[in-house]
Parts: sequence; structure tokens; C-alpha cells
Amino acid sequence: MSIYTYRFEKILVVKDQEKTESELAFKESVQVFEEIATKLYDLLKKKEDLISYQQERLKAGSSIDEINHYSKFIDSMEKTIEDVQQKVVQARAKMNWHEQKLLEKNLEVRKYEKMREKDFEAYKEERNRLETILLDEISSIMYNKKEIRWCHGEERRRKN
Repeated sequence: MSIYTYRFEKILVVKDQEKTESELAFKESVQVFEEIATKLYDLLKKKEDLISYQQERLKAGSSIDEINHYSKFIDSMEKTIEDVQQKVVQARAKMNWHEQKLLEKNLEVRKYEKMREKDFEAYKEERNRLETILLDEISSIMYNKKEIRWCHGEERRRKN
């Protein structure tokens, strides 16, 4: 009996490696997205805290220079927030792209694995069919040997 080998095994190995690479790229893109989103959250929180502090200072009576200083600082922070928001959008798009690629790679690998399963089932069926034929032939040979012995035995008895 022959040993089973899947004819597309090398392709499956390559597709599985591509899937692994896609998983790594996706995980990296998720990590980058989370880092940038966290940075954005921290900036928004800092801006909110600064506005609250500025409101308290206004109630307490702050100088025009101090108000001007905080306003410029908040404007600068808003520009930074806009830049980081753009980076978040880009990181999200990149993460979604990597996720789509990963899904495609998963489907490709699954397709080849399913083909391998069907191919192995066909191999087992063929092996069982050949085994049955072989057993039938052996059984037939054994029966014919018995028949020949029986016939020879009858001839000997007749001669005696």
C-alpha cells in the first residue's frame, strides 16, 4: 500500500505561511492603531482638563495674558489633535485592510485544507476498494486450492 501524499501540500504550506504573515501584520496594525487612538484619547482628555482649569481660572479672575496663553495653548493642542485624528483614520484604514487580507488568506488556507480532506477520503475509499479486490482474489485462490485438493482427493479415492 502506498503512503498518502497530498498533491497540493507545498501550496498549502505556502498559503499557511502567508496567512501567518497576514496575522502578524494585522496584529501589528491593531497595536499601532491602539497606540495612536490612546494618544488621541490622552490629548482629548488633556484638552478637556485644560478647558476646565481655564474655566476655574476665569471664575477666580485671571489676567488677560494668562487667558491669552491658555487660548494659544488650546489652539495648538487642537491642531495636534487634528493631526492625531488623521493618523487614527489612517491607522484604522490600514488595520481594516490587513484584516481583509487576513480573511482572504484564511479562506484560501481553508479551501486547500478542505480539498485535502476530500482528497484523503477519496484515497481511503480507493485503498479500501483495492484491499477488497485483493481479499476477494486471495479468497478465490484459497477456494480454488481447496477445490483442487478436494478433486485430487476424490481421484485418489477412486483409484484405490
